[in-house]
Amino acid sequence: MAKIVVALGGNAILSKDASAAAQRKAVGETVAQLVHFVENGDQLIITHGNGPQVGNLLLQQMTADSEDNPAMPLDTCGAMTQGSIGYWFQNAMKEELAKRGIEKDVMAIVTQTVVKEDDPAFENPTKPIGPFYPESKIRDIKATHPDWEMMEDAGRGYRRVVPSPKPVEINEYNAIKTIVDAGIIPIVSGGGGIPVVRRNGKLIGKEAVIDKDFSASKIAQLIDADKLIILTSVGGVFYNFGKPDQVELHDVGVSEIEQHIANDEFAKGSMLPKVQAAVDFVNATGNQAVIGDLEDVEQIIKGTEGTIIHSVSDAVRN
Repeated sequence: MAKIVVALGGNAILSKDASAAAQRKAVGETVAQLVHFVENGDQLIITHGNGPQVGNLLLQQMTADSEDNPAMPLDTCGAMTQGSIGYWFQNAMKEELAKRGIEKDVMAIVTQTVVKEDDPAFENPTKPIGPFYPESKIRDIKATHPDWEMMEDAGRGYRRVVPSPKPVEINEYNAIKTIVDAGIIPIVSGGGGIPVVRRNGKLIGKEAVIDKDFSASKIAQLIDADKLIILTSVGGVFYNFGKPDQVELHDVGVSEIEQHIANDEFAKGSMLPKVQAAVDFVNATGNQAVIGDLEDVEQIIKGTEGTIIHSVSDAVRN
């Protein structure tokens, strides 16, 4: 039984319809793909993003903010969305397993991700959250929210960006490991986990969002996963993405990917953290990482779709 950590983007849960019903429907469609790992005999560990959800929740909090009902801070909103999305996944996966006659427990865990208090990311917000805005709306948004940092996100519009420090430790990883060893499917580190720092023996929440791919990579390393799979809506890794000469990769050595990262060839708000997280996992474990399309899960399991990143190049392996 291979231990597979699967990382899902927040946009795999929410598209244009932010209602709970629409998001639960999307989660149901997602787990219908993920259950193929269970049918394949793998031990599945699910992680997910929450960028759209936590951004929308922050807007709701700010709209209702008052002295009697103060808005919750970003770390608490992260915990709230971690709980709600985990609830949706837990129920949807259990229902999908029952349809297929599979008896297996599923558990969502509110996870805290330890970061460094002096991480330079706190001075350089880069993590997109919330809805996309057209350029024509930016002036009005800045007038209403002068403290917001806005950034164009991979050609899809502008979004608010917040600090995204690197994960140092997953506080609950021993508990996650115990649950995995018991054969339970955990939903962990939602939205990258709640960012916290250790101070005087306490865990203190920070106003930030952890990148879910880096968090997934860290979890995969800590629980000795056999493979990290990052599922996206654009498929695998491309060189020259969006250009006439774009090339999709299927099998590539980690050193080649590192060279293209060094050449600044991947979009910072989308593919860059995915390839960096995959590289971190491969370098730390020597095991494979895969980046691919959620809709191609069956083919990814067979090894015929997605970008497979190895510790050595294909030529050396063969």
